[in-house]
Amino acid sequence: MFWRSVVGKLAITILLLVSFIISILTILLLEFFENFHIQEAEKAMMQTATNITTLVEQYPNKSLVIDTAERIIDLNSRVAIIFDDGEIWVSDSANESLSAFDKSWLEEEEDLQQAITNNEEVIQRMVLPGSETEAMLVGAPVSTNDGAVFVYQSLDVIDQTKAETSRIIFLTAGIAIVLTTIFAVFLSTRITAPLIKMREAAFDLTRGEFNTKVPILTHDEIGELAIAFNRMGRQLNFHIQALRQEKEQLSGIVSSMADGVVTLNREGVILVINPPAEKFIRDWYFDHNLEMPKENPLLPDELNTILQRVIDGESEVLHEFSLQGRNWVMLMTPLYDQAHVRGAVAVIRDMTDERRSDKLRKDFIANVSHELRTPISMLQGYSEAIVDNVADSREEKNELAQIIHEESLRMGRLVNELLDLARIEAGHIQLNMETIDARQYVDRIFKKFQGLAADNHIRLTLSKEIQVDTAVLDPDRIEQVITNLIDNAIRHTAENGFVHVQVECREDAFLVTVEDNGAGIAEADLPFVFERFYKADKSRTRNESKKGTGLGLAIAKNFVEAHHGRLTVQSRINEGTSFSFQIPQKS
Repeated sequence: MFWRSVVGKLAITILLLVSFIISILTILLLEFFENFHIQEAEKAMMQTATNITTLVEQYPNKSLVIDTAERIIDLNSRVAIIFDDGEIWVSDSANESLSAFDKSWLEEEEDLQQAITNNEEVIQRMVLPGSETEAMLVGAPVSTNDGAVFVYQSLDVIDQTKAETSRIIFLTAGIAIVLTTIFAVFLSTRITAPLIKMREAAFDLTRGEFNTKVPILTHDEIGELAIAFNRMGRQLNFHIQALRQEKEQLSGIVSSMADGVVTLNREGVILVINPPAEKFIRDWYFDHNLEMPKENPLLPDELNTILQRVIDGESEVLHEFSLQGRNWVMLMTPLYDQAHVRGAVAVIRDMTDERRSDKLRKDFIANVSHELRTPISMLQGYSEAIVDNVADSREEKNELAQIIHEESLRMGRLVNELLDLARIEAGHIQLNMETIDARQYVDRIFKKFQGLAADNHIRLTLSKEIQVDTAVLDPDRIEQVITNLIDNAIRHTAENGFVHVQVECREDAFLVTVEDNGAGIAEADLPFVFERFYKADKSRTRNESKKGTGLGLAIAKNFVEAHHGRLTVQSRINEGTSFSFQIPQKS
């Protein structure tokens, strides 16, 4: 709105100030000219009366005096001459409202007597007797006799002069106000034009356009203000860019952290959160059968409780959670705003792998101890039987020695497999990559198990899909993998079952699948079949034909991954199991 703008306020201020000054000046001028006209009229009338009194005093001839008086008097006024013999002569006047002078006026107006009796000049405003005309009357005494000369005229003439003067003054004042208004608008526009540019630039700054510059139109204080504004814009742009870079850097650091980070205020509103923390909150909502809102998710109750403990105690709090089968550890630390706690930052770490590693380490020690205890016990028992001569015949001693020999071989296999696994996991495995004939390689391995399958009354079959004749791999390591998979399948398949081996050799990959219809693996055991010493039979009392160290699949998985391949398993309990792996081939 114009009246609320700087231009309007400045223009109105100038206009009001000038109008006030012109109004005061007009009033003073009107008062001055009114008094001036009255004084000039009085002076002119008194001059006329004085001139006529001089004629009366110098010329005794009344006719000459009257004739001369008619020549010098104003047509809009009347002159009354009172001679010493009491005769009164009154002149004519163009103003018909002026009544003729009469002696009765002297009786009614005592002040008029002063001109005759006291020889004093008289100036008086009066309403003419017998009329409503207001007139100004002056009288001059004739010093040589008892006569006097009175000159009077209507105040309407003076009022007309005053009105004309007032009209000129008001016209001048009006012209001055109009010119002042134009000047005020022009001046305020010139002054405020840079300010308007600065206002527009300020709005641009609020929209983030920090490169906006204000044109420098003048070299006065407003120009200096424009220079300072441009300098401020550059400084703001610099600092905003620096803050944006720091914010992006901090956001990148927080987002790339493996641990979850959540920043909260005192009310528990989430201010900053990274993807791992979002996953934790999603798991919490899912675990509590709640639907997570898309915007402004609420803080879990456990975290709210911990937040209050942090705020009240002003100290960090460590807490552990268990969600969706995973272990989480959260450390919440207070955030201070000078001396007051304004919120907290929580670091949430997924400790599942660490807990699993601890468990695997403990299980590894227990498994190794268990696997070694049985053969050591057998070695100790049978050797004591030989030493104590429990076996009388040579055949019995040979039988005991054979058992000791088998158990020592079993211990040797266990130790060798542990060493191989340790070397593989330490990255010390060396692959001897060779180009092999796929058909001959697979047939040779397959023939080794035909006798074992026949002894166990299991139907062993092989299907090949050879698109290319050769494959690049470490033949000894991959043979160990295939051997382990076929041996496991035969040992865990009942009589009259089947084991099917399928081989594909393509340009991009070498694939092997070993499928059986054996006992299968429970769903709960599937994620752990590739762990060291893991055995689906928790009782560890499997029959002799199913003995194993529990390291074969772990070694096979590491051999396949060393070839940049992948080993997978699919199984249903009492329906069968299928192990598959593929070795990528370079094109």
